[in-house]
Amino acid sequence: MGTPKKHSQASRSLLKKAFPPSTADKIFTEKVLHRPLSLHPTNEASSPLHAPPDARTLRQQSRQRLSLLRASKNKRKTPRPKRLTAKEIRALRVYEIPREARKYAIYEPLHQMWVGYMQELIAGQVPVTPAVVAKLVSAEFVGAEMEVVRCRCVSRVGVKGIVVKDSRFVFEIVTRGDVVKRIPKEHAVFRFEIPPPDRPGEDATQARNLVFELHGSQFEHRSTDRANKKFKQHNLDDL
Repeated sequence: MGTPKKHSQASRSLLKKAFPPSTADKIFTEKVLHRPLSLHPTNEASSPLHAPPDARTLRQQSRQRLSLLRASKNKRKTPRPKRLTAKEIRALRVYEIPREARKYAIYEPLHQMWVGYMQELIAGQVPVTPAVVAKLVSAEFVGAEMEVVRCRCVSRVGVKGIVVKDSRFVFEIVTRGDVVKRIPKEHAVFRFEIPPPDRPGEDATQARNLVFELHGSQFEHRSTDRANKKFKQHNLDDL
């Protein structure tokens, strides 16, 4: 294998055969002797000196990638708070109304808001049509002033107050005596009234309230479940 000096002499002699001496020297100096050499970094994988990794190295790399992946997933996940059990909820009295809030006067503005809500729901459709009845059964009754008119437990008949909680099986009512009563819906009939909206030119004293009776045995649903439920006619229990 020849040295670079011998190669340069051979290339110069060839150029002198093809060109005049001055031109041959110029071409050799510009094109051969001072020619820029561009070097690019080679890829280790494509280099013939780079040997493929063995099985042990591959296992180590896979374990490292797996540990990094698990660490990134653990960072993304936020710890969810632990839910309270039913026993803890009862012990902490989460859903119990505090004593200072068991006053009828506190919920009177809520009742006025509920009356306006019902008046907009009925929209002056008297007599009430089946379409309006379907809206009433899916409406919200927190804030309604209800009275127990019939019940298998005679001691509950006549209880009247504003509904402050509507659960699946129970109405919680605050009476005018600032007492919270828990009235089961089963085997009980509740009555509530909706005053007509004020209209100009009409005597408010002659207008009658719309009176409705609600059968609790057919109303044992949460308010959120009633919104999309279709009620069907059933035989009424003998109270």
